Amino acid sequence: MSLSSSKKSRRSIQALLVLALVAFGAIVVGCGSSDDSSGGDSGSVNLVAYSTPQQAYEEHLEPAFNETTDGEGVSFTNSFGASGDQSRAVESGQKADYVNFALETDVTRLVDSGQVSADWQNNKYKGIVTNSVVAIVVRPGNPLGIKNFEDIVNNDDIEVVTPNPFTSGGARWNIMAIYGAALNSGKTPEQALGDVENVLSKTPTQSESARVALQAFIGGTGDVLLSYENEAIAAQLAGEDVDYVVPESTILIEQPAAVTVDASKAATDFLNWNWTDEAQQIWQEQGYRSVNPQLLDKQKFPVPADLFTIKEFGGWDKVADEFFGDGTGSVFEIVQDLGYSTE
Repeated sequence: MSLSSSKKSRRSIQALLVLALVAFGAIVVGCGSSDDSSGGDSGSVNLVAYSTPQQAYEEHLEPAFNETTDGEGVSFTNSFGASGDQSRAVESGQKADYVNFALETDVTRLVDSGQVSADWQNNKYKGIVTNSVVAIVVRPGNPLGIKNFEDIVNNDDIEVVTPNPFTSGGARWNIMAIYGAALNSGKTPEQALGDVENVLSKTPTQSESARVALQAFIGGTGDVLLSYENEAIAAQLAGEDVDYVVPESTILIEQPAAVTVDASKAATDFLNWNWTDEAQQIWQEQGYRSVNPQLLDKQKFPVPADLFTIKEFGGWDKVADEFFGDGTGSVFEIVQDLGYSTE
């Protein structure tokens, strides 16, 4: 072989090596995640939520999100349970990208642990993805003629179903609804706490979550169930023979959602999508009140005449200490005296 041919051969080999390295680099770049800054797998969402919206998520919201451009191909791994238990599980290490709890304090627990950003409420809806109200679920035809919480207080023979306030966020909403309605009727704070104790003394058992309490009521336990309005509607949609009453004086339930600091991009996309008109309409179809006032169906969800919010009692941080604080809260003492768990 001539020297000239040898040089040409070396140049050809070098050119092929360069092309191979370029191709390999393209493959490496292509395999790398474009969402590395999100800290997670952009194609999956670990969803951890309180008990009641399970059907709404699994049967309606997640499939609808999968039909969107951002949601195409996204998979969900779901966990549902009592709100306080779920929050503590995430704090202890359960994998979560997207969380939806019954109480603001169940999110702020994760802010304190560094798992959710402190600015999680920095959006148009202050981190609230759905609204509801505390309702009274009754037997078909409302045989006891229940119209408000006072009717329960004044009936010595009534049996009430409500979850335990130290595992269930829904139970805490129920208690604050009773308390606030009593204040609005002209009672003193001491008398309002007396109403809370009266109602809790009529509970044969206290389930760990709102969903388990609903199942107990459907199974025949109790005369009335204190619960989310959306739970009553969900039961009716499932064919259960129950009625419900929304008292004229009751509390607005605000249910927060957030993503964790190392959440997948898909989780953030899903959270943002939940505030779209499409998602809010789906939530309403499942019995929740839209957080968008322009979308709220007031014919299906009339606004109670004396609707109040948790802010009237100083917000959940203050309420959590004053009413439910370990060893010192007024409701803690009531529940403990009645012999129920405060764990």
